[in-house]
Amino acid sequence: MLSALDRKHSVAPPGFSRWLIPPAALSVHLCIGQVYATSVYKNSFIAHFDAGQTAVGIIFSIAIVMLGLSAAVGGTWVEANGPRKAMFVSACFWAAGFLVAALGIGTKQLWLVYLGYGVLGGIGLGIGYISPVSTLIKWFPDRPGLATGLAIMGFGGGALIASPLSRQLLSFYDGGYDPDVSTSVASGGALVALFLTLGIGYFAVMMFGVLNIRVPEQGWVPAGFDPASVREKPLVTTASVSAANAIRTRSFWLLWIVLFCNVTAGIGILEQASPMIQDFFREDGGKSTVAVAAASGFVGLLSLFNMAGRFVWSSTSDLIGRKRIYLVYLGVGMILYALLASVGHAAVALFVLLAGIILSFYGGGFATVPAYLRDLFGTYQVGAIHGRLLTAWSAAGVAGPLIVNGFLDAQGKPGTLTASAYQPALFTMVGLLLVGFVANLLVQPVPERYHERAGEKEAVA
Repeated sequence: MLSALDRKHSVAPPGFSRWLIPPAALSVHLCIGQVYATSVYKNSFIAHFDAGQTAVGIIFSIAIVMLGLSAAVGGTWVEANGPRKAMFVSACFWAAGFLVAALGIGTKQLWLVYLGYGVLGGIGLGIGYISPVSTLIKWFPDRPGLATGLAIMGFGGGALIASPLSRQLLSFYDGGYDPDVSTSVASGGALVALFLTLGIGYFAVMMFGVLNIRVPEQGWVPAGFDPASVREKPLVTTASVSAANAIRTRSFWLLWIVLFCNVTAGIGILEQASPMIQDFFREDGGKSTVAVAAASGFVGLLSLFNMAGRFVWSSTSDLIGRKRIYLVYLGVGMILYALLASVGHAAVALFVLLAGIILSFYGGGFATVPAYLRDLFGTYQVGAIHGRLLTAWSAAGVAGPLIVNGFLDAQGKPGTLTASAYQPALFTMVGLLLVGFVANLLVQPVPERYHERAGEKEAVA
């Protein structure tokens, strides 16, 4: 039965429409994007386990670290076995993570939640994140930025579905829980039921992608596309570079630094979004002029910017090039962070606009990087190379919150901070983006000595 998941059984028949592939990829990314919605039940977890914010927050950190590690370790396996088997494995790990976490909630064993949602779910995250990427690039050699943007947009938008869905499910399972009150806490039984429901539901949705994903037959190109035209673009290669050789190149590690800097800066805002807007408009340590409900709406708006940026900016990169679009992310990003730190407290609308554009660059960076890798290293093992590069995300997932929270802890207690307390952290992010900007300028075409020769490529295959 499992042999039906092999790559050879997923080759598209003649006349197959490539536009059926993005929905299959989206079905996976919309599900695993739930990881950005963990704040919905954070207070309920704190009350249920009688634990601190740090102990509960570690769940998210473990999941992100495992995402990067599993993507790096499993990237070559994904390339060898094809997207159908990889997406099935992802669905199994992702669903199992929810089920094991539900057991941990029911028995009040927080370590089981770490193991379930953090470790098992994180493995599902990593495999699921990279599994459709190389397939999409092969189907859309003429518009790789558009293709990866369509799929990875789903990861950013997953929280938009998961957040309200989780709140409504919690209120359904616990009549005392109010989904419109941020301080409302759900019972342990409701949390168990939520995780069981999400685990089963997400598995079913991801199986839609498993059944519908296809790979193009060898030598396929879209109608009207001339592969020779690729040679006319700077930094774009028609050669093939293996994952083992890619990590030996200077350009790979420069791009690692670029992604780390961009993601660290973005997470710094994303992780503190709700309290940040309230603190920016707090009157000298007193009451905030921004209500809790408005702050929650701001978080939702940032998710929209994050999701839209993944599609809009990655599609734009097809027109102006990957290196130039990253110069926008990092160069304009430095200006926006400086403005946010210095004049962001002047008006709520200005604050929202600055933060929104910054988060669109954050999302755009994720969506553009697979196409950047394809330009530099070819399509041969781009999924495996992408997996190794995502270790930068794991590092940023730890560094970003540590930098921001470290500065804020030194400024005072939560609920008493004002806009000035965020200035050291925001200007630190400007410095990080400067490092990434310089690293991106230094990215050069991969030397020919790292290219695969025809005989070697066939032997590896």
